[in-house]
Amino acid sequence: MAGIITIHSSKYGLLHLLLIVALIWFSGTPASARHPKLNHHHHHVPKKFSENGLGLTPQMGWNSWNHFQCNIEEKLIRETADAMVSTGLSALGYEYINLDDCWAELNRDSQGNFVAKASTFPSGIKALADYVHGKGLKLGIYSSAGTQTCSNQMPGSLGYEEQDAKTFASWGIDYLKYDNCNNNNISPKERYPVMGKALLNSGRSIFYSLCEWGQEDPATWAKSVGNSWRTTGDIVDNWDSMTSRADINDQWASYAGPGGWNDPDMLEVGNGGMTTEEYRSHFSIWALVKAPLIIGCDIRSMDKTTLALLSNKEVIAVNQDKLGIQGKKIKKDGDLEVWGGALSENRVALVLWNRGSSQATITAYWSDLGLNSTTVADARDLWAHSTQASVQGQISATVASHDCKMYVLSPK
Repeated sequence: MAGIITIHSSKYGLLHLLLIVALIWFSGTPASARHPKLNHHHHHVPKKFSENGLGLTPQMGWNSWNHFQCNIEEKLIRETADAMVSTGLSALGYEYINLDDCWAELNRDSQGNFVAKASTFPSGIKALADYVHGKGLKLGIYSSAGTQTCSNQMPGSLGYEEQDAKTFASWGIDYLKYDNCNNNNISPKERYPVMGKALLNSGRSIFYSLCEWGQEDPATWAKSVGNSWRTTGDIVDNWDSMTSRADINDQWASYAGPGGWNDPDMLEVGNGGMTTEEYRSHFSIWALVKAPLIIGCDIRSMDKTTLALLSNKEVIAVNQDKLGIQGKKIKKDGDLEVWGGALSENRVALVLWNRGSSQATITAYWSDLGLNSTTVADARDLWAHSTQASVQGQISATVASHDCKMYVLSPK
């Protein structure tokens, strides 16, 4: 274990080295040996990684749907790219600016090609990609593995996979979110690999985000197809929706790893439907479970509280940890939960989450975390940005209703 971690944290961060190490790690080491408590479910070895070499850590960026739905146009997208840079978010790793539904005309052209919607994207998608790339960012786009997308306002890519992938590549697209509407009742296991192959043949490196809503347990088959897969139905900007996404996604923790991630849907932080405490829990859990960190609010006009939540470098670092082990719920006592996961350099990430209606004290014992009870560790509080030195055996905190505490434990 120590030897592999040394490679992960060494200065030779070569792509192929990471892939090889990850493959050895995930196929050669039983979960129980890696972390007896944190990986107590059987680890399912993926058949292979997606061949595009992307997604060694979960993707970070922005998507238009949660806040704007179909009300998108090119000026908004350019301004969002501007804001991603000016707010400092891009420097923290948020790199994708992703269009969701409704960017195209209802009908293809006479050659069967996608056409950008003239009223909202008059300059075309290639010009938009050029603009976004000029900011040092990447542009994502959206389609559905069906006859039309979910809005029924533009075509889907079923039967047009090769053509559409080539179109996306020619425009300079870097990311595809591929939805599941109007699918003619064909299995996702048949539809999604076709687009995966088409993207690989497109001549451009394109991140592949599968969005079949967890219908056919994509964690069990999608790692060889794409870079992330939705495990849940759509998130809504409220506490019940967010917490249920987290719970549904949790059952697939053992399938995630470098190159392929479980996706409990995009972030609602900053959209107004939850409290600051609830959004802090949302962001902390998404980070811990190696979910994609795709911002869903209007970053052009977000308040300071929202920016502070989204730009916590220490929380982001847990999400982007090179070991790529998805944290999970490891203890539950009524509404009081302990979530945790292994990090590189023998560290452990930990969230004490109070899902109840009143303030409570939550304790995590070293034994819950796969640590020896005599282990002494420094406990870094990622939201207070403070360190408790030489903690032994357990850690406790008073946690407000619907709030959380997040720590990284570094054994001495």
